[in-house]
Amino acid sequence: MLSPISTRIAEQRANVPFSDVHHKRERCRICSSSDLILFLSLGRMPLANAFLQSPTGFETEQSYPLDVYLCSACSLVQLLDVIHPSVLFSRYNYVTGTSDTIAAHNIEYARAIVTRLDMQPDDLVVEIASNDGSLLKRFVPHGVRTLGVEPATNIAEIANNAGIETVNQFFDSALALELAAAYGKARAIIGNNVLAHLDDPVDFLSGCKQLLAPDGLVSVEVPYLYDLVKQLEYDTIYHEHLSYFSVKTLMLLSRAAELEIFSVEHVPVHGGSLRVLMGHPGAHDISEANVPALLNVERVLELDRPTRYLTFSEQVIEHRRDLLHTLRTIAAKHSLAGYGAPAKGNTLLNYCGIGTDLLPYTVDKSSLKVGQFTPGMHIPVRPVSALIEDQPDYVLVLAWNFADEIVKQQQVLRDRGTKFIIPLPEPRVI
Repeated sequence: MLSPISTRIAEQRANVPFSDVHHKRERCRICSSSDLILFLSLGRMPLANAFLQSPTGFETEQSYPLDVYLCSACSLVQLLDVIHPSVLFSRYNYVTGTSDTIAAHNIEYARAIVTRLDMQPDDLVVEIASNDGSLLKRFVPHGVRTLGVEPATNIAEIANNAGIETVNQFFDSALALELAAAYGKARAIIGNNVLAHLDDPVDFLSGCKQLLAPDGLVSVEVPYLYDLVKQLEYDTIYHEHLSYFSVKTLMLLSRAAELEIFSVEHVPVHGGSLRVLMGHPGAHDISEANVPALLNVERVLELDRPTRYLTFSEQVIEHRRDLLHTLRTIAAKHSLAGYGAPAKGNTLLNYCGIGTDLLPYTVDKSSLKVGQFTPGMHIPVRPVSALIEDQPDYVLVLAWNFADEIVKQQQVLRDRGTKFIIPLPEPRVI
């Protein structure tokens, strides 16, 4: 039977008045500087995961500014337009359990943490933003205790029904104290692809510190700013992603929360991410942190210079022009469909103005998206089986971070002559 803390409805999920849905920051969320430089405006955008169930919602669909800033004081790249988290995350349509790539990633992730800490049966692993529990399931064979924290009611229910105890709340420093009292301190705390979502990342990591056992570790994965800039991954910019981290800014953030980084690894998942391990100061050997080498890579790419981001914005504009030219040329003579309905895909579709005239439909493996319409461009989402039924000449891979997996799975289509378009960092056909 779940404890009361596992079933208590979070106050943050109360209905939020429309006037409180959106606000704009005036200062950097790490260093509080007001010296913020706007370098990229993607225009007004709908929320990237706000799929529509029917055309009746098209006319009332809301949109918000999607502008990107550089803090000249600490170099954090960030959005200042903040959407209330209950609007973004109380119900969610992304589940991690649909990707073979992520499944393999999770198996290795769990093994690495259990081995590093030599975890014992009484040890607790807490995952924050645990989604459907796909990662925590990989810890179960190792015999340790697990606990998920997931704000999306529908996704937390999936995890609980699968046997992964999950607290249906937003995590912060106050909840951390409650969890520590109810479950004890955690040997490992995991936060994958959640740190970038937070308007107050310092409070989040401070909460991790309060929940962490003296010899435990905090493991976070974040999309790496280096890859975003180097590979022109501007479609990863959407309202859920408030911050875009470099090693430099993660070091500043960890210090503000009184945690120490002892390992940094550049991993390929999601188009390039950082896996960062932190702990209580002095609790771990920091010799493997790899920080100097990565900081040097960031200096070479000039990630602390405004001129680099102005160049980036020019490249984004050029990419839109090139991609539209490619799609229009293909659509004039061939049939076209999309693969995937990820949040990143909706940034790409809306910024480039790719509608049903170019892309009649897209497909997705998630039953939570099939039958709905993408935000903004209102492209129908069909099941993956539609590709076999229609056999389009070309498929635009919106979920390009899983392109290898997708193309391999669709070998039957390739054998029949279908070609796949990878949109970034430049449009190419395979």
